[in-house]
Amino acid sequence: MSEKPATKKKHTVQYDNWGYFFIAPFFVVYIIFSLIPLLSTFWNSLFENYRVGLQTVGPNFIGLENFKKVFESDILKYTGNTVIMWVMGFVPQIAISLLLSVWFTNTELRLKMQQFFKTVIYMPNLIMASAFSMLFFTLFSDNGPINSILINLHWIEADSPIRYFTSTGWTRTLVAVMNFLMWYGNTTILLMAGIMGIDESLFEAARIDGASPTQVFFKVTLPLLMPIFIYVLITSMIGGIQMFDVPQILTSGSGAPDRTTMTLIMYLNNHLANKNYGMAGAVSVLTFIVTAILSGFVYKSTMSQYSGKGRR
Repeated sequence: MSEKPATKKKHTVQYDNWGYFFIAPFFVVYIIFSLIPLLSTFWNSLFENYRVGLQTVGPNFIGLENFKKVFESDILKYTGNTVIMWVMGFVPQIAISLLLSVWFTNTELRLKMQQFFKTVIYMPNLIMASAFSMLFFTLFSDNGPINSILINLHWIEADSPIRYFTSTGWTRTLVAVMNFLMWYGNTTILLMAGIMGIDESLFEAARIDGASPTQVFFKVTLPLLMPIFIYVLITSMIGGIQMFDVPQILTSGSGAPDRTTMTLIMYLNNHLANKNYGMAGAVSVLTFIVTAILSGFVYKSTMSQYSGKGRR
């Protein structure tokens, strides 16, 4: 009998598990630089750990005592300061960004030099917050250029310049203006991307039906732009809660006048500077919880309305 020839085994490449290989670096970096520090912050908030002079106290486990001390402090005042300055900067930011994004994406206007203007409005986002703060501190100081211009225009007396940094209203306004200038360009680019993703035929159909530009914006553009708008709102809110660099540099970390510009992260930084890691951990945990709750609430409330409109 003749022997049957040996059959060759077919070698096939399995690609099912290659996806895990490509996403592994993200999880490794996330675990090392985000998850572990987050868990350690929760852990440190349960300990008494600070330094008095050259003597270190702790770490001693004290449970929730640090959180009790935080609530007994002026943290509600600092939270209010943070919210006020964020709202003062975000409201004009979103209004101007919406207006600019509609202008730049409107095919009927045909604005000239669009690329130039887009670059110009985005440029402040590339400037460091420290440089922006030092610039405004110099401009609005007692002997700065702004007071000099007002004196030359005879709007104020030479011996009584406006002391911007001793006024709560002026200092908060300057912080809000700087945050607005630094971030409205980035917001404009995001909203433009969202508008450009809307089918142009929807705008044409609305114009054919006789809708005015205002009606097109509120009935077509804004509802379809809602997912991007919600993203901008949540990320801006998180950035507002984490507001630190501008008021820190502008007021030299004091939150002047009378701590009315002291933010949550500035309060946290003061504990870190004093080596009080337990209190700093407690403030960090509370800030994280507040941020998560507010973000979830905004997302759920706005997206539920958006989804309901979509179903109807």
